[in-house]
Formats: sequence, structure tokens, C-alpha cells
Amino acid sequence: MRAAREAAGGDPYPERTPRAAEPPAGGPEEWPESPPPRASRGTAQADKPDKPDKPDKSEERVTYRRKKGHPALWSFFIALGLVIIMASSVLFYVWNGLRPPGASDSPVRVTIAKGMRAKSVGETLEKSGVIRNAFLFSMWLKLKNEGSRFQAGEYALTPGMTNGEIVAKLNNGQTIAGDTIKFTIPEGFTVVQIADRLSKAGFVDKDKFLQALHDPSRFNGSAWVKQIPAKAELRYPLEGYLFPETYEMKKGSTEEDLVNRMLSELDRKLNQLPEDWQSAMQERGWTPHELLTAASLVEREVVKDEERPIVASVIVNRLKKKMPLQIDATIQYLLDKQKEKLTTADLEVKSPYNTYKNAGLPPGPIASPSLKSIEAVLFPTETDYLYYVTKKDGSNTHLFAETYKQHLKNIQTSEKNEKNAKK
Repeated sequence: MRAAREAAGGDPYPERTPRAAEPPAGGPEEWPESPPPRASRGTAQADKPDKPDKPDKSEERVTYRRKKGHPALWSFFIALGLVIIMASSVLFYVWNGLRPPGASDSPVRVTIAKGMRAKSVGETLEKSGVIRNAFLFSMWLKLKNEGSRFQAGEYALTPGMTNGEIVAKLNNGQTIAGDTIKFTIPEGFTVVQIADRLSKAGFVDKDKFLQALHDPSRFNGSAWVKQIPAKAELRYPLEGYLFPETYEMKKGSTEEDLVNRMLSELDRKLNQLPEDWQSAMQERGWTPHELLTAASLVEREVVKDEERPIVASVIVNRLKKKMPLQIDATIQYLLDKQKEKLTTADLEVKSPYNTYKNAGLPPGPIASPSLKSIEAVLFPTETDYLYYVTKKDGSNTHLFAETYKQHLKNIQTSEKNEKNAKK
């Protein structure tokens, strides 16, 4: 077969792939084109166009996103800063305006006219160099509820004094010596005794002084005056409210001036009591008027300070049991003079102040109590005593008893002591 194909001029090996012809001598331009490469069997989607090449990472442009700000937060901090600055400025202004000016050894004479308002007082003090800022001083007075009790007169004030020291001096009427009057009200004095002492010294008219005490609305020296009950049986509504103390006031002060000064001293002294004194008063169900009433009983009954809380406990215990107090001092108050010994007739006197005939406290105080007596009835000693009697041995003390039987024995002891003292 191969010989026949050869004779016919054919390829004796038709199955073989023809060999590539040698390149002609003429050069590469005459070189026949190679057939396109055949797609391999395992290649998928050979007919699809090739994907574009990925760009080189080294040629990528790196971009960063700028973070957005928080305008609301920044506004808050700015506003907060402004508030802090303003608050600090205000505080500094107040602090600087209320602090005392530079201290000085030379006192300044300052005149406070009668009826002068707190604002005018502040302006006068600022002009004198005693305070820094009259406006802040007047605001401070309002905050402290001060200024209404300033006494008229000429004062010697020293730059460097605190606001509290200035107010205390103006309230107390501590005017320049030489233009003042000075007097002392002993503890346990009644208003009648006070009027006698002041009139004998030539400071007041006794009748005008006692008449003024019948109208508490005329006075503003004490905050407690407004709570005095309107009782017809009160002998003197302001009895017990004129605090016993030594006073120095401007010469020529009126009866009203003197009463206001003593009333303001009551408030000042009550502020020296323990902070819970009003709570203690309310726990007993007392008003300030009843507190002063009970304290005045202790004041007139007791000489020794150590016995004040004990006698106060007897009063409290008898009130709890609704027993008549049977205190001799209430009878003495009705007599307007001290008797060495009360008679049976004295004990029968008809009056709401007679604690032998009437249970409970009398209508009002019977004298001006001391601060120690006021504190004693607020915080009495815890006892079961219901009776007491003076020892009459010269010690100015008492014998106390829980039962009436023991009280009778104490009376016998007291009488023996009295007889022995007379020998």
C-alpha cells in the first residue's frame, strides 16, 4: 500500500504530523505563521476574554479618612469653662467684699442714728473703712436676720473687726464710754424689781417702764415676743423676757430702748444653748413661753447651781402626774415682796399663779431666769423625786423625797436644823 501511495505521489504515512519545513534562506519574514495554541482540555471557559490584570499594590494610592469632630461636646466644655470662670469670679468678689479690711490699732468713731436702716449702716461703715463693701454687708445682714436690733449711738470700731464682732457691738449698744449708762439686772429679778432699780438710778420713769411692758407689740428686740400668749391673767406679758445681765447703753436711752436691749440679750443667750434645745422643748410639749415659765420657778427656788437640774426634775415629774406644783415662789410673786415664811392665808390666795390651788404651770414667768435655769428645765436630772424642802442649815440646799412619807421626815429634819441654827 505504501508503494502504491508513493507511486501516486502521496504521503506514504498519512497519520503522521507533517514536519515543519526548514526556514527558507531568505530570512524570518518568510517564516510561516505558527497555528494558534489549542486550548487545553482542563481549562474552563476557554472562550471567555481574559480578566484585566489587577493593579500593582505598590502603585495604589493610599488615602486616609479624616475623623469628624464633636461640636456639641466642644460647646459643652467651653460653656462649662465659662460657668466655672464666672462662678469663681463671683465667689472671689463675695469673699473679698466680706473679709475684714486691713487691721489697725486706731479705732474709728462711727455714729449710728436712731431708725437707721441696715443699708445706711453699711454705707456708713464702708465710708469709715470698717468694712469693704456696703452692698455685700447689707446682704449678709439679711441672710443672718440681723440689723433690726442695732442700737443708736456713737461707737469706736476698729478696722479688722469681723462682721460678727461689728454686729454684736451694735446689737449690744456698746457705745463710747462717757456717753453711756451702765446697770446690772440680777438673776431672778421681777419686772417690778427691775423698774425700781432703773428708776432709782435715774434711767427710767418707773410707771412708764411698767406700762410699756403691758404691750409686747411695741418691741422687736426678741423673736420670741411675738409668741407670748394673749392671756388676760398675765400680770406683765414681758415678765421673764428681760434677761438678767450687765448692760451699757447710750445716755438718754428711752424706756423702750432699754427693754429692747434686754430682749435682744435673751435671744443672744438662747443661741448659746445646745443645738437641740428647741427639740427638747418640743418633746415636753412646751412653748418658749412655758419654757421660760418653768425656768423662772427653778430660778426663784434654787440658790446652788448643782441643784437646778434636780429641782427641775421634780417640776417635770409632778407635771407628768398632774400634781399641783405647790411652789412657794409663785405665792411670793403675788405678794410683790419676799416673806420669810408664808402663812396658811397666803396659800389660799385666789390667783391663777397660785400653784397650790391650780395644777400645771402658772400663766407666765414669775421672774427673769438665768441661762443655767433655762438649761436645767430643758435637760433635768433623771429622778423619781416628787418633793423637796430646804435644809435650813445654812447650806442653801434641799432635801429630796420620792414619797410623801419620806417628805414628812425631811420636813422634821429641816425644822430641827432651823432650831439648832437659832441656838
